[in-house]
Amino acid sequence: MAETKRPSALRVGSAPGRWVLLTTVLGSSMAMLDSTVVNVALPRIGKDLGADLAGLQWTVNAYMLTLAGLILLGGALGDRYGRRKVFVVGVVWFAVASLLCGLAPDATVLVAARALQGIGGALLTPGSLALIQASFHPDDRARAVGLWSGLGGIGAAVGPFLGGWLVDGPGWRWAFLINVPLAALCVPVALRHVPESRNPQAHGRFDVLGAVLAAVALGLVTYALIEAPERGASAVVLGCAVGGVLVAGAFLYVERTRADPMMPLTLFASRQFTAINVVTLCVYAAFSGFFFLTALQLQVVVGYSALQAGTAMLPTTVLMLFLSARSGALAQRIGPRAPLTVGPLLCAAGMLLMLRVGAGSSYVTDVLPAIVVMGMGMVTLVAPLTATVLASVDTGRAGLASGINNAAARAAGLVAVAALPLLAGMGPDAYRSAAEFGATFDRAMPMCAGVLVLGALIALCTVRNPGPDAHVPQCRTNCSVAAPPLEPDSWDRTA
Repeated sequence: MAETKRPSALRVGSAPGRWVLLTTVLGSSMAMLDSTVVNVALPRIGKDLGADLAGLQWTVNAYMLTLAGLILLGGALGDRYGRRKVFVVGVVWFAVASLLCGLAPDATVLVAARALQGIGGALLTPGSLALIQASFHPDDRARAVGLWSGLGGIGAAVGPFLGGWLVDGPGWRWAFLINVPLAALCVPVALRHVPESRNPQAHGRFDVLGAVLAAVALGLVTYALIEAPERGASAVVLGCAVGGVLVAGAFLYVERTRADPMMPLTLFASRQFTAINVVTLCVYAAFSGFFFLTALQLQVVVGYSALQAGTAMLPTTVLMLFLSARSGALAQRIGPRAPLTVGPLLCAAGMLLMLRVGAGSSYVTDVLPAIVVMGMGMVTLVAPLTATVLASVDTGRAGLASGINNAAARAAGLVAVAALPLLAGMGPDAYRSAAEFGATFDRAMPMCAGVLVLGALIALCTVRNPGPDAHVPQCRTNCSVAAPPLEPDSWDRTA
């Protein structure tokens, strides 16, 4: 007999409810810690494995590539086959891939293992919130999500300390190996204490072709951008670039003609939804480029250790943790246009302040002001961005809309990490020279700031404030430094 959509109505204060929260926090913390730690570990990874800048880019992008391409498919699989089951498979998959990352003998194996990690992330990421939504009583659901968000925010705050300590102490491999004991705790708890749930209306047809085409298109474009600095306008680079564009066109055709696409193009008939996703592309492209390059700048040029570099960016996470809810409430009162215009401009100002950071810089007078301004900008825009995505479509399609927005953010970060070093003129060995990397960093930050200004202008011109009787949902995530917009609420997908 098919399981019901919500087989139980747990209460937050009950023992079963606490077990579900523990499981979802453990699962999401694996992905959170991984994204927090890897950027900080990049210089040590490059040194130990003899990787050039392209190798470091692929270390970040291989994970984002498979995650961005498959995250919507992962949510649909949970709806159909069981959210707990797919979540557990994702946790195990992620842990095995993390073990392979920790044991990687060279950069090639590490990149391949990171791609496998992304597949695991695409299975477990949608499941965290889906399990909460399916398991808790409607009256306790908002409180459960709030607890999940708060505990996740604490994990994000601890991440830089833990990551830096691991890289400087036991070594960068432990930044991946730490996921194994977390999974060993998470899986038995999930199997024993988390109720299974499915969407009884979900069918067995999945847009596998669309997911494959999306991943291939992103992969070809990413390869062309990363290899261009070394290979130039070679036949391989140009072929991959053109091939990526053609495959992207095929993806759009499939999504337009398929009966059950993973990304229904009809959603983009909403001007608000389209505008918010374009703003998302600008904002998260700049964010990803900033955090990728800043982690290297602080270590390569300023001379920080991995722990110091991770800790240096902690104020951004703290500001997000404590002020995002208030930002969401403010946006609900005044509308999203102002926050989505002012927020990117503040972030752009923070990135331009990073031009003062170089060899011999003071943390208090040079680094901290830039990080605080950047954090205030993120506080201003991230929660309203998420809430506006949800409000831009019918309630029944809010989960799908947030999932598409999530994938857009990851795809933007993927392309930015690939393209920014090329545009800034970074050579393959740039991160091994403080002088060379510092000069190219100074060229890259204005580019990131320019993309944010573009996003602010788009928001000002295209985002509409709701009418006086409209309800704008509040942000339901921890909105941390490493977090993209709201994770896909796969339980709403079939409406």
